Amino acid sequence: MAKRMILVLGVTIVLLGTLAFVKYRQIESGVQASAFQPPPEAVTSIVAQRQEWPATMSVIGTMEAVQGVTVSADLPGAVAHINFDSGKAVQAGEVLVELDTREERAQLASLEAQRDLARVNFGRYQELVNAGVISRMEYDQAVAQQKQTEANVQETRATIERKTIRAPFSGILGIRKVNLGQYLSAGSAVVSLQSLNPIYVNLGVPQQVIGEVKLGGRLHLTADDVPGRVFTGTVTAIDSVVDESTRNIQVQATLSNPDGKLRPGMFVQVQVGTGASRSVIPLPASAISFAPYGDSVFVITDLKDPKGQTYRGVRQQFVKVDGSRGDQVAVISGVNPGDEVVSSGVFKLRNGAAVQVNNKVQPENNPAPKPEDT
Repeated sequence: MAKRMILVLGVTIVLLGTLAFVKYRQIESGVQASAFQPPPEAVTSIVAQRQEWPATMSVIGTMEAVQGVTVSADLPGAVAHINFDSGKAVQAGEVLVELDTREERAQLASLEAQRDLARVNFGRYQELVNAGVISRMEYDQAVAQQKQTEANVQETRATIERKTIRAPFSGILGIRKVNLGQYLSAGSAVVSLQSLNPIYVNLGVPQQVIGEVKLGGRLHLTADDVPGRVFTGTVTAIDSVVDESTRNIQVQATLSNPDGKLRPGMFVQVQVGTGASRSVIPLPASAISFAPYGDSVFVITDLKDPKGQTYRGVRQQFVKVDGSRGDQVAVISGVNPGDEVVSSGVFKLRNGAAVQVNNKVQPENNPAPKPEDT
């Protein structure tokens, strides 16, 4: 009986010792795992530098002709002559279309004959009234007759002139809308005419910044249809009312367009000055970690591990941003000039993480990018 108890006690001691050894190995493995340091993350970096950014606002604008009309027929008639080609430049007063005026010219010849006869009779009546042969009433009737015939001639000449359709101002013609022999009613469209140099651009500016937009101020615009060109205009008019639906105020600027690259109705991007320039630190948009609780960047610096050894790591720094320009975001606080900031790879970093900088391939950092698919 005693031997059996000693045997059971010995087995129990061995079993407990085995369990203790296994547990010891597990704890030792856990301690070694907690001391494991992951390899450095590969990132790119940029050195923060302060720059002066002009205070501008990017808005959408629409081109509008300084003068633009649809030339139309003033009086009805059949088209007798067409003296223009679609899309051509014309000068003010140039004849575009002539309507058939044969009937009016025949009437004019008859009225001119009546006018000449009235002039002769008027001369005779003047001699007779001076001699006292006729009464003053008969003389007055002759005067009225002579004036009426003159008026009839002028009216017919005006009708003939109105059937000659001329360009009201110099500009570029659109596409012809009439054909030879076609009968036109009064008001029928003939062709559009636009004056392209100079040209207007209309844009809506938020009411909060309209106080910074002044008459005579400069603005710059670009158009996707005219790549590589920056046009400069001058603010010439500011509307007196605010649009209730958008809370914007319409602003109109005038700019030169000698080669006619800008056309009425064209969509453009306009940079409007809204005050004095400001000092900012521009960083690539990929360097900013945007989050609901605050925007931040990772600054590369020398850190120490738990063993006191120095390594290259990152420190998360909250920043305040205000505006963007192209690929860049303006940082106004939180970063100092000379700081080395992670420019790509921020999504895989945490505060204190080790990094390895490789700047062979840098993210886009262009204030005025020109994408290939524009």
